[in-house]
Amino acid sequence: MERVTGGQTKTTCGWVKVPHARIYWESTGEPTGIPVLYLHGGPGGSLGKGGYRKRHDPTRFRIIGLDQRGCGKSTPAVQDDLDHLPENTTQALIEDIEAVREHLGIERWIVTGVSWGSTLALAYALKHPGRVLGIALVAVTSTSRNEVQWITEDVGRIFPEAWNEFSEASGANPGERVVEAYARRLAGKDRDDARRAALSWDRWESTHVSLDPNWVPGGLFDDERERMTFALLVTHYWAHDGFLINGQEIIPRIHELNGVPGYLIHGRRDISGPTVTAWQLQRRWQSSRLVVIENEGHGGPASMAALSDAVEDIAAMI
Repeated sequence: MERVTGGQTKTTCGWVKVPHARIYWESTGEPTGIPVLYLHGGPGGSLGKGGYRKRHDPTRFRIIGLDQRGCGKSTPAVQDDLDHLPENTTQALIEDIEAVREHLGIERWIVTGVSWGSTLALAYALKHPGRVLGIALVAVTSTSRNEVQWITEDVGRIFPEAWNEFSEASGANPGERVVEAYARRLAGKDRDDARRAALSWDRWESTHVSLDPNWVPGGLFDDERERMTFALLVTHYWAHDGFLINGQEIIPRIHELNGVPGYLIHGRRDISGPTVTAWQLQRRWQSSRLVVIENEGHGGPASMAALSDAVEDIAAMI
């Protein structure tokens, strides 16, 4: 099934059937243009209102987005399909991306991603380097154990009051990490308890981003289903170190992308995900460039403008 939406720039969209799911995709811009894939954050953040489509020239590029497995317009929603939650992994998402690429008849594309989307972009490129023309990332993460430890526990040194509340509300068992406790409860049979866990998680997420110059007070999600989807998928992936372990960690392998042009765009004031990850990647990835946006945090207008410029630069190399 495919349909075309209205507006000055038409968007074609549809679904691709994969094991246990249907993956929603949309394509905007010049059908014969240079393909640019956008991978959203989260996990579980979805394409949202589609603002990513406006970042690139629709007369030159074919701009493609997809809602990752279990969220957005992809079906079924993760909270309605808990039996298949164990199969929602980074490796499955990579194969979902490949299914969309093959469905759309694309040979190679420029891969972009924001936040968790940058982890997924790098994992995809490492698995399928021959499908990648270049990579441009914002708010760079690799979802390592150290990064998860920072964002769920260590950053509490900056917000001790909020972290203490977040930790106590987790219901962690002895020896259980905070993120593991939330993952367990959000995937549990007691859905009322899962909703309470999602609210606590949402409060913590809105706290650790609060030093961002572009921060807006309040929770991340007003819609309960969106809040539940986001919290469930984030904790599921973070509790498993992004499913990137036992030799699949990104930073030790990033040299395998030497020769692939890359842009690592990161806000200096990103407290949730410090610049060190982007810096470590750039030091090991010889064909990449680190772009630090001094006055921004976890993404922002200057970072997105830098992303647009990076895609133009990569396109000029093709």
